[in-house]
Amino acid sequence: MNRYDPSELRAHPLSERRSLLSADEIIVDPDSAPAPTDTTATIAEAAKNIRAARERGAAVILMYGAHLLRNGAAHIITELMERGWITHIATNGAGTIHDWEFAWLGRSCESVEENVATGTFGAWEETGRNIHLALLAGGLRGEGYGAALGRFIHEDGCTLPSPGELREALTHADVAAPAQAEVLTAMQRHALAAGRHEVFHKWKHASILAQAFRLGVPATVHPGIGYDIVSCHPLFNGAAIGRAAATDFHSICASVDRLDGGVLLAVGSAIMAPQVFEKSLSCVHNVRFQNDRPAVSGHHIYVVDLQDGGSWDWTQGEPPKTSAAYYLRFCKSFSRMGGAMQYAQCDNLAFVHNLLHALRS
Repeated sequence: MNRYDPSELRAHPLSERRSLLSADEIIVDPDSAPAPTDTTATIAEAAKNIRAARERGAAVILMYGAHLLRNGAAHIITELMERGWITHIATNGAGTIHDWEFAWLGRSCESVEENVATGTFGAWEETGRNIHLALLAGGLRGEGYGAALGRFIHEDGCTLPSPGELREALTHADVAAPAQAEVLTAMQRHALAAGRHEVFHKWKHASILAQAFRLGVPATVHPGIGYDIVSCHPLFNGAAIGRAAATDFHSICASVDRLDGGVLLAVGSAIMAPQVFEKSLSCVHNVRFQNDRPAVSGHHIYVVDLQDGGSWDWTQGEPPKTSAAYYLRFCKSFSRMGGAMQYAQCDNLAFVHNLLHALRS
């Protein structure tokens, strides 16, 4: 069997990349006037239900795709967390890559078409190296992907133990042993030094993950192995990513267990959000039913995307298989999750910006 050798990959400095977006140019001032939208009534209802959820101590979960960050919503989401209106955020791997690049470089995004053709797409030294550093160090603390990277940005780097300390720890063979072994192997293979790795993040205000870490809001990441550009780096470590993502899945299950009478916002995430939510809800029900607890109920689900929803009124339930709308996974999955689900065809930035202003009023 032929095997691909990732050590042969050549990573390039980010200074060589033509980055398409600047954090300073895209970040939206929360105090500015939101763009008009046809979904005002839905947003007003969402705001009402979020207030009610927080008054009863229920969870309000925001699951979002990378475009929400790329559209400049970082300060809006930060205020929603600061005011306690959002109690959990969840994103995909791409959301974390833009998050880190904005925080460190102040710029992100590249031409996929141009750079795949030259073999440089995603092969950026600092992005792959530092995200892996964050996850490897976080694994030693038992942290998930979101907390590990949020801490790395907020604290401007991480500290790695010495190889001797890791070997000594491995002789005890406790639950931390897999993470310790991965760090030791990475240090040996990639000449990672022991001690402090200082990585200054000048634009950490542009990082949703860093602000969540600062505020103590659970931030979970739900990546796919081979989905994200960190796969295009010699340091690529599926074990470290998988371990961190598994920890985060357990974290979102804990938040879903607090969703009775709560609110779930799925904004611009057509794949990750419905797939992760349906599995986490099933896990919660599995454990609840074993303990004679009822299913999660009384929750409201708001799904936001630019597509037209298949010209179907999703408040009426699932369409028949003869309808094209049946095959819109991001609507269909959420329509099966109990509670009251509404679909809003809306620009994601306009939705969260208008939602913030509705909650303020």
